[in-house]
Amino acid sequence: MKKLFSLTISAALLLAPFAYTINAPALKLTVDAVSAASEEAPAATAKPAAKPTAKPTPKATAKPTAKPTPKATAKPTAKPATTPKATAKPAATAKPAATAKATAKPAATTKPAATAKPVATAKPVATATPVTVKENVYKDGVYVAYGNAYSKGTEGAKVTIKDGKIADIELMRTSPKLIDRNVRDNYSGVWVAYGLMKERLLGKTSEGAAAVDAVSGATRTSNGWKLSVDRAFARALEVKPADAEYFAGDHMGIDPEGKYAVFASYDENSLTAVKLYPLTAAGDFVDEKAYTAEQTAAIAAITPVLLAKGSSAQAVPGFEVESRAAINAFWDAEQNASINNTSAYVDGFYSSYGTARSVGVEKADIVIRNGKLVDVKLYRLGTNLIDRGTTAYAEVVKANAPMTAKLLANGSYIANYDEKVDGISGATESSHGWNQAVERAFEKALKVSTEGQYFDGKFAGVDNQSKIMLLADIEADEVTGLTLSLFGTDGKLIADAKLTAEQKTLVDQLKAGLLEKGTALADVTGQEALSAAARAALADALANASKTQGEYKDGTFTAFGDAYDKGTNKADVTLRNGKIVNVVLSRVGMNMVDLGKAAYAEVQKAIPQLTASFLAAGTREGVQQVDAVSGATSSSNALKAAVDRAYGKAEVEEADKAAYFNGIFIGASTDKSVNVMVTVKNNVPVAMLVYYLDANGKVKTPEYLTAAQLAVKSEIESTSTGNSLHKYGYKAAAFGANDAEKAVSAKAVEAIKAALEAAGK
Repeated sequence: MKKLFSLTISAALLLAPFAYTINAPALKLTVDAVSAASEEAPAATAKPAAKPTAKPTPKATAKPTAKPTPKATAKPTAKPATTPKATAKPAATAKPAATAKATAKPAATTKPAATAKPVATAKPVATATPVTVKENVYKDGVYVAYGNAYSKGTEGAKVTIKDGKIADIELMRTSPKLIDRNVRDNYSGVWVAYGLMKERLLGKTSEGAAAVDAVSGATRTSNGWKLSVDRAFARALEVKPADAEYFAGDHMGIDPEGKYAVFASYDENSLTAVKLYPLTAAGDFVDEKAYTAEQTAAIAAITPVLLAKGSSAQAVPGFEVESRAAINAFWDAEQNASINNTSAYVDGFYSSYGTARSVGVEKADIVIRNGKLVDVKLYRLGTNLIDRGTTAYAEVVKANAPMTAKLLANGSYIANYDEKVDGISGATESSHGWNQAVERAFEKALKVSTEGQYFDGKFAGVDNQSKIMLLADIEADEVTGLTLSLFGTDGKLIADAKLTAEQKTLVDQLKAGLLEKGTALADVTGQEALSAAARAALADALANASKTQGEYKDGTFTAFGDAYDKGTNKADVTLRNGKIVNVVLSRVGMNMVDLGKAAYAEVQKAIPQLTASFLAAGTREGVQQVDAVSGATSSSNALKAAVDRAYGKAEVEEADKAAYFNGIFIGASTDKSVNVMVTVKNNVPVAMLVYYLDANGKVKTPEYLTAAQLAVKSEIESTSTGNSLHKYGYKAAAFGANDAEKAVSAKAVEAIKAALEAAGK
């Protein structure tokens, strides 16, 4: 495979803040959380930066005014997903019509009724209107840019520009580590703003985007998104401005290991201030009062060097490790500030595989920002291509953490990988596989794709019911060789030496057919099920080899159907390449414990039938077409909804970014004594009902409730109109007029948080 360039990052130690300026006021940045009131305050007017014959970029205010959220997920430009024809002679074989798309995008599924939108929105303080530009000044593509930073993160936008207009957009609100976070982790006023701002910005030109109204209650965030969009358009200019190198404003950067943040303030052509903040292991800013003397000394020594030399600074004697890490963080901030960001990659989430073997394969999920690795999760998959977790070989499990650290310290995959130098002792094969997976994920992120639809190499594929495993050798988009193995009833591969004569014949027939026809393989008479499994396994292998990022993340996702006063229905859905490869359905009671054989007889009967039907359907759309089981219609429909919501959680880029799914959800306190039912409308929790449970998980009747329980129930149930955000729908806390009420309400709050987690997207 063509090697990509490597970016080397050194390990970092925590640093404390210290500010310096060059003929400019000190950088004004606060580490305190922005209050609800400040979110309502309009952002300062954006001042355009000079640009030749093109839309100016707003000048960022001296004081950062915004913050943001999850899904870092970039989709490369879609490539045709035709199936390469399997052939023993790749050069001379004609390819069949598209038969197995590597990353087939499911058709749209049924969505909840359109959500109500706020009638009126506050119009922001007038911002500078960019001058009209000539046609064709913007280059089509995907551009990522961020607004002004503050201690809780920043707003960002991933903008697809086509013909000078916004063709698609993902709005982000990042954590302090500059990684997109879940919508529900933001201030509640921002929740509805995602959908409204996306709707207003789609189809707009640069000038049109600058003129859209901010969302009432989320003015700061809305203007941060507008600033991000404006900067994305500036990066898309065919001819960059001659008199401006940077976006004026405050920009942040994080070293790949997430040790600390650098805040850099720029005017159009120069750096004016630098400040460093150490981060906790959780990625939050360390309280300034907790800084050590060593941290303060390091920052005092390093900050003036950064201010004077920027990313070309040399390590300060005595602080070599800290210096290298600080320089890496500064580099990140500088890239975010640069109008002409030259990264070869599109920021976002990507996933890929290493070289497959008969015992499984390594996989990596990564997040890229400014061409560097900023987050990575490594997996070891078994023969069924499902993560083995802690059941993998002990040495492989032990190697995961040090390999993760090594890759983050490097800021990328390790170029020219040397097993003796770069591998983790005891797990060198897995180390190499992980590095290769990260390298391939980087290749998926390239703005300009490399030649070919598939990576060269050996890739595994398994049908979603684990009947057949394939190892496909791919070269120049052709399948040049195949190894086919059958799974036994115990879920393990049958060794070739233990195959029956009939099985050996079938294996040979399927291999020959796949090499001849690819996924257009005709059924082997009498072996229709295994023939279908062979086609599916090849399609899976091709999807694993594809250079295009899929629509869904792989993994297991848990979601629930709508609840009622007897419990709810739960689905644990394992996905690979958008296909269901495992599903566990259950009926849980009000205490959120699986009822098992205590569930209604009709439900007990329906669960295995639906499990088989969902696996056979295999896709998000297919599950919705499965017929309900007679006698268990409500549970059938609830389980179908749960599967759809699991897919919603797995989306790389959320189609409808919101805090919560619409519906009815329940949660229980830690001790299972309190249950709260939450109704979500327009993606906001609007109503709640409180239930108290006995030791068997049954709901207690009112006459058995204490005065404190009745008081808490009344407070929670009567403080909402059912049409707007519930009083306890955001940052609920215990309450009460006495100790008894406070104790009961604390358990109710636990249940509320559990219900909201179940409802969360």
